[in-house]
Amino acid sequence: MTARHEAIAEELRHAIDREEYTVGSQLPSESELAAHYGVSRGTVRQAVAALTAEGLIGSRQGARRVVLASRRSQSFAELRSFAQWARTMGREATGHVVSQEYHPATSEDAVRLQLAVGTPVLHVLRVRGLDGEPVLLERTVYAEWISPAVEAIEPDCPSVTQRLYDDTGLVFAYGEHIIDAVACGALDAELLGVRRTSPLLRVRRVTTTREGRPVEWSDDRYRPDAVSFSVHNSIGNNPLARKTAE
Repeated sequence: MTARHEAIAEELRHAIDREEYTVGSQLPSESELAAHYGVSRGTVRQAVAALTAEGLIGSRQGARRVVLASRRSQSFAELRSFAQWARTMGREATGHVVSQEYHPATSEDAVRLQLAVGTPVLHVLRVRGLDGEPVLLERTVYAEWISPAVEAIEPDCPSVTQRLYDDTGLVFAYGEHIIDAVACGALDAELLGVRRTSPLLRVRRVTTTREGRPVEWSDDRYRPDAVSFSVHNSIGNNPLARKTAE
């Protein structure tokens, strides 16, 4: 059975996600929250402490707690699983394959996937959505050894990552991500329902197995009004690297 303070913390998380409490705004006082939920201030204090530890809210002694972030922010650890991230927000991830076909590997494919130029690789263009609303285009190139398993997945599968794990035991273990902004082209505008030349948040990524074997490389383009990315780092663990734009 879920403890009361844990249930209150989860309700507050969803309220922040729904922007009932927007970033920069103050939460109600402990007394107000206690009255609202019909619990003691100590129970509220436990719930609020959990959100503080997660970095969702901040506090100063003697001041009301301020919302610092929401779970709409997608951490680097979650980049490889759109569906998993959607579930943390209580949203439904959807997917639809627009095109899927084999092409000979280009020199770029060969470098990223560590295979010979001309090797048949599977190119998939997929639209991803939140609750049916398109927010992301994935242009993914799969290595030849995993392509047959990807090809067999139904076009509207909500989580390719989960399906590949279920069908083959594949775990996406490592990834490198390059993030920048690009202008929206005609096809992307049509598929995402935005104006042409609108800015899109682009993530180019290569993912590998635990053994370092490349699985896929992808050019993902997000509507910036729907998705953002955050990096949590510290003096002892800072994986973020600054690079010049390519």
